[in-house]
Amino acid sequence: QSVSMLYEAATHDEKTGLYNNKFFETVLEMEMEKAKRHQQKLSLLITDIDFFKRINDTYGHMKADELLACLAKVLMKEARKSDVVARFGGEEFVILLPETDINKAKKFAERLRQATKKDKMLKEHELTFSGGLTEYKKGDTKLKFKERADKGLYKAKDTGRDKIIAVK
Repeated sequence: QSVSMLYEAATHDEKTGLYNNKFFETVLEMEMEKAKRHQQKLSLLITDIDFFKRINDTYGHMKADELLACLAKVLMKEARKSDVVARFGGEEFVILLPETDINKAKKFAERLRQATKKDKMLKEHELTFSGGLTEYKKGDTKLKFKERADKGLYKAKDTGRDKIIAVK
C-alpha cells in the first residue's frame, strides 16, 4: 500500500489529481517512439486557462485551485483511457492523444471546450481556455513536437482566446 501511495505521489499532481509533467515527459517519449516505429498517428494538445491571473486576483488562490481541480475533472471525463492528461504548469495542461490524427484531435479539443462551457462551476466563473494542437511528424524531437503545439497556443491567445489553433 505504501509503494502505491509513493507511486501516486511521484506521478500525479496534488492539486488536480492529473499526471504530473515528469510522468508526462516519460510517456511522451514512449508514445513518440511507438508512433515512429509503427507509423501510428499521435497528436498533442497544450491548453492554458484564459486570464487565470484575473481569476486568482478576483476569487483568491483557494477558489483558483478549486477551479483547476474542476477543469481537470472535465478533461478526464472527456478523455479516453488511452489519452494522457497532465498538468504541465500553473494553469497549463497537456493532453497526448495516441492513435489520433489532427482532424480527430480537433474534434476532441472542441468537445473539451464545449464541456468546459457546460460545467456549472466553470461556467459561473466564466472559465475558458485556449489551446494549441499538432500531430507528430516523422523526425520530430520532443522539443519540436511541443514547440509546434505551443505555437498554436500562443496564436490562439493572440487572436482572441477561447479557441484551439492547430499547427501542422
